[in-house]
Parts: sequence; structure tokens; C-alpha cells
Amino acid sequence: MSTDTHTHGTQRPTGAGRAATIILVVVLIAELMNALDGSIVHTALPSIQADTGASSAAVQWIPAAYTLTFALALITGGRLGDLFGRKRVFIAGTALFTLASLLCGIATGPGFLVAARALQGAGAAAMVPQVMAVIAVTFQGESQAKAFGMYGMIMSLGGVLGPVLGAVLTSADIAGLGWRAIFLINLPIGLATVLLALKFLPESREQQARRLDPLGMLLSSGGLLLIAHPLTVGGEKHWPMWSFFMLVAGALVLAAFMAQQRAKSRKDGSALVALTLFRSKAFAGGLAAQMVFGLVSGVFLLTWVLFMQFGLGLSPGQFAPASVAISIGGMAGAMLASTWAGVHRRRVPQAGAVLIAVTLVGYQLLVSAQQTSMQFVAAVAPMILVGAGFGMVGAGLAGLTLSQVGHEDAGSAAGLFNTAMQLGTALGIAMASVVFFSHAPAGSHGHAVTEAFADSVWYVVAALAVMWALMFRLPKPVKAD
Repeated sequence: MSTDTHTHGTQRPTGAGRAATIILVVVLIAELMNALDGSIVHTALPSIQADTGASSAAVQWIPAAYTLTFALALITGGRLGDLFGRKRVFIAGTALFTLASLLCGIATGPGFLVAARALQGAGAAAMVPQVMAVIAVTFQGESQAKAFGMYGMIMSLGGVLGPVLGAVLTSADIAGLGWRAIFLINLPIGLATVLLALKFLPESREQQARRLDPLGMLLSSGGLLLIAHPLTVGGEKHWPMWSFFMLVAGALVLAAFMAQQRAKSRKDGSALVALTLFRSKAFAGGLAAQMVFGLVSGVFLLTWVLFMQFGLGLSPGQFAPASVAISIGGMAGAMLASTWAGVHRRRVPQAGAVLIAVTLVGYQLLVSAQQTSMQFVAAVAPMILVGAGFGMVGAGLAGLTLSQVGHEDAGSAAGLFNTAMQLGTALGIAMASVVFFSHAPAGSHGHAVTEAFADSVWYVVAALAVMWALMFRLPKPVKAD
């Protein structure tokens, strides 16, 4: 178990009371910044390109630099919190994220901006695993389920509202900043988060601090890079041969990483990944379900946005209410998960998966029948139910997977959990190249896009069925006395 060092001699909160509420607010603010910054840049890319003279390749790397660095460093970031203190690493990660946001906001050229975005992703990789780890070690039982429900709600809200907020801030041109405001808005929020964390966040770490595992860090990051890079950019380049070589090489490097971790665990117990985590069928099943959830999110959200804008012809401004519909549903679903997951456990995310699948089957039939004549309300209203399902899965899955982890490995588990989501999303976006863009190449409009979207929905439903089955490894519902 972990040993805790507390500021001002306070006791570690048990999930109730003012102190625990403040802790939850602090870490959720950090998660909101990350969720927003993962997607806020997309709607500002045309303005960034016009202002900085960025090439097409540079424009592609502005969002990819953040996503890739974030995914690569999550495992290391989570373990650093276990070893050196989650409060310490959270504050360092948040400070780095905030500094990098400043650098993004004052960038004078595309190269500078890409480098600053990579630094921002590194800060997020140190910050985000501590969010889930702090929730896991601070809250227990129903309080923990409610806290993870709030986490899922914030994650859903940030991911969906990011593009909308990006469009609003860019078009508002606050103080003549234009697109720079999407990064500079993080400065007061990040600074306030650091100050609040210094005052209110208790320290927690492993009882026996162990050495870092530099070789494990190198192998894990290298293997993930070899896999994540082609998944991120391979589709746009029409899957050249080098992308397949990188995927195979990445799988081999990760196999070497797992062998090195087993040897390291037997030798001195200082492995980067606590392999004992995988002895828990709940954690292993939850991790696999999380990766499939990322794939579902990556395929559906990308293809749906394209369907709405290029199939139905909506402008970005007209599309904004549709994003709000998913966001409202996501918040409602996360709140339901926080209320029900403590007793109903795996039934909650499984019900969310069924809700998404049933809604999408009906949506697919409607799209196939109405094509480009589909009315706005019919296209948007079902997204409230889809969003609710996403919220139930996201919040329920996180709580049930990490609740089975000992406090000493909470950071490592959170890093792995977030990495699974990132890789799943990258895989889903790559899969869209096969299930969508092969039928509706870039630049397509109208019927070609609607038909490609309708076909892609069946792949999403199939993946939801796989995810639902994997969730049977999560904790069973609590029996009534």
C-alpha cells in the first residue's frame, strides 16, 4: 500500500467533505484543460496556416505533435507519480503544460508551434495519469464511482466542446490575438491549478521508492511511437509501405519491452510497468475494453462530423449545436454512471454500449433511407442518446477498472489506461481510412459521404459488441442483502 505525506499535517481524505471536494475540483480542472487542448486546435488550423505560412505537413503535425507525445509518455508519467509523489508530478506536469501553452501562444512560425505542442503533450502526459491516480487513492466505494463519473463527464465535455470553443475564440479575435487565444486561455487556468494543488493536494507515493527504468522508458516510448506514428499520419499518405514496416517494428519493440519488464520485475522489482496489474482480470479486461472504446470513438466521431458537414452540407457554425447535443448526453450519461456504478458495476458501461449500438442501428437505417434530405433535428436528436451511452461507458469503465488496483500502482495503472484510449483512438481514426475514405475520398460531398457514413456505422456497432463482451471481466453487480 502507499504511504502518504500530507501538507499541513492533514489526514488523507476518504472521499467525503470539503477537502475531498477541493481535491476533485483541482484535478478535474487539469483534465478539462487536456481534454480541450486535444481537440481545440482543429477548427483554428486554417487561421494558423494563413497566419504562419505553415505547409500542409506542418498543419498536420500541429495536432499530431500533441497527441503523439501525450500517448508516448503516459506510461512513464504514471509511474513517475507512483515513485516520486503524485502531487509533485501533477504540479510539475501542470506547470510544464501551462508554460508550453504560453510558448504556443507566442509562436512565430510553424516549427516553433509544433515543438511547443510536443512540449505541451509531455506536460499533459505527466499531469493526466495523476488525475486518475489521485481519484483512485482519495475516494472509495460509491464516492469513488461518483468521482469517476465526474471525470467521465469532464472528459466528454472537453472533447466535444474543444472544436466549438476553438471556433469561438478564433473568430472573436480577443485583443487581436486570433488563434493564439486558444492556447493563452490556459495560462490563468493552469496557474490557478498549480496554486490550488500546492495548497490542497495531499502527497501520495509508493512506500518504497524504486529506481527509474530508463531502458523500459526507451523501449515503451519507441514501440508506441513506431505504432502511433503510422496510425496517425499513414491514412493521409495512403498507407505507404514504410507505415506497415513501422507497425511490425513497433510490435516487435513492445514484445521486447514486455520481456525486459518481466526480467526487471524478477531482478529488482523496479520495472516501469507493474506486471502484477495484469493478474487482475478486471484490470486486463477493462484495459482491453478501453482500447476498443477509443477505436469506437475515433471511427464514429470522425465519420459523423464528415457526414454532417460534407454529407448534409452544414457549416461549422450550424454543426456546433450537434456537438452540444453529444456533450449534454455525455454529461447525463456520466452522472448516471456515477450514481449507479457503485451497485450495478459492469452493467452500467454495458448498458451504455447497448444504448449506443441500438441508437446507431436506428440512425443507420434513417440515414440510408433519407440520405442528403435528412432534416437537422433528425440528424442531431439521436446524438443525445449516443452521448449518454459514451458517458456511461467512459465514466463507468474508468472507475471499475482502476478500483481494482492497489494504491501503490495507481499511477502506473492510470498511465496504461490512458495509453489504451489514445492508441485505440489512433487506431479508430486509421480504420476510418478503410471504412469511410475508401468509399468517399477527400473532397467528396452529398450521397457519396452519406453512404460511406452509413456503411461505417456497422463497423462501429460490431466494435461495440466486442467491447460489451470484454466488460464481463469487470466486477459483478453487488447482490442485494
